[in-house]
Amino acid sequence: MAIPAALILLPAAYLLGTFPSAGIVARSRGIDITTVGSKNPGASNVARALGTSWGVLVFLLDGLKGAVPAAAGVALDTRPGAYLLVGAAVLGHMFPVTRRFRGGKGVATMGGAVAVLHPLVFAALLVVWLVVRKLSDKASLASIAIAIGLPLGIVIERSPGWEVLASGALALLVMLRHTDNIRRLASRTELRA
Repeated sequence: MAIPAALILLPAAYLLGTFPSAGIVARSRGIDITTVGSKNPGASNVARALGTSWGVLVFLLDGLKGAVPAAAGVALDTRPGAYLLVGAAVLGHMFPVTRRFRGGKGVATMGGAVAVLHPLVFAALLVVWLVVRKLSDKASLASIAIAIGLPLGIVIERSPGWEVLASGALALLVMLRHTDNIRRLASRTELRA
């Protein structure tokens, strides 16, 4: 009964994912975030352009886009439904129909979902992100590290195999959105955090 309810909520989860947190926050400070820095409408680019506190605000707003669908799935008593809703929200963030399918990279949105579904894994990955970013001065490298770490954390947590696969699919989406970053990291031309 709960999975069909989650399916009904998929369009709402996708639309929630399209909410342009970075764009709104940056515009409130007189900046078009798609024209500065990495041109990515995400928390890291906002932090780069406006300062850390504004980047944290965008991270929290984008995190809610993943946390709310995850919580809705949990409320419906279906973890598979939660993952479906989270997937829709992450896709909405990455490929928003409202912005010609040019969105962010999904790190914060995925993180918000993980905070609800796997809080201990989230806490560990947050530490990994902070340490890698501090040591490398590259937010993209930190994001890639936690994308790789997510399914590993789910394995260590001894969650069911389907959750490992589902989290791996989310992590793969995030990795694919970082393809250009990976190229720039390899050529040592990646922007600093």
